Amino acid sequence: MTLAGKNAIVTGAASGIGLATAQRFAREGANVALWDINEEGVSRAATELRASGIKAIASRVDVSNRKQVNEAVERFHAEIGQVGILVNNAGITLFKAFMEMTEETWDRVMNINLKSMLVCTQAVLPDMMAAKWGRIINVSSSSAQTGSARMTAYAASKGGVIGFTKALAQEVAALGITVNNVPPGFVDTPMLRGEGLAGLGASIDAIAARSPMGRAGKPENLAAAIAFLASDDADYITGHTLSVNGGRYSN
Repeated sequence: MTLAGKNAIVTGAASGIGLATAQRFAREGANVALWDINEEGVSRAATELRASGIKAIASRVDVSNRKQVNEAVERFHAEIGQVGILVNNAGITLFKAFMEMTEETWDRVMNINLKSMLVCTQAVLPDMMAAKWGRIINVSSSSAQTGSARMTAYAASKGGVIGFTKALAQEVAALGITVNNVPPGFVDTPMLRGEGLAGLGASIDAIAARSPMGRAGKPENLAAAIAFLASDDADYITGHTLSVNGGRYSN
């Protein structure tokens, strides 16, 4: 498997799954743009990736803001070229009792986790359509597959990502573009250790011990699946949900 010569955008790339994906893409030879609201984090990561000989740029982007997304794509065109791969990974988690959910909080989760699919994908699809080749990989969540208490907004947004993936895959399949999604299970990331850990009410190790494999996943596990779906080895796979969850959910 190789991504040599491919040009990719990874959102939410300052840490966790996004960073691991950008690193894996670089190892496979792809040029990468790292997007995140954490400008310092993606700038540091891009500097490290350039040392491997590929092109890597960092942009501070709110993925729900069309103006910022379009400007970042323009920069990508100027410094790297046409977009061939998009990884819609940026997202936020939320633990809150349903009856305590405000419309403002609900809208924030939907904007970042789901509206971003519309904004980012529309911005790069013209490149893929012109090339008659493209890979779109969306990061959803096993919480949308199983349900999860106190995560109604998050699970609903990620369920939307799964539905978005299936519908768009049907629409662009004949154009040489594949659209797939990867739902992580319990993955040890900075986001989980932040707001997520407080919401879980238990340690990561304690919760991971209850899973079939008895351990948490690593961002690199997800990056490997995403890299496969981005490669030519996966050119007959589209509309697919590739669960990477240590056995939490079987589909």
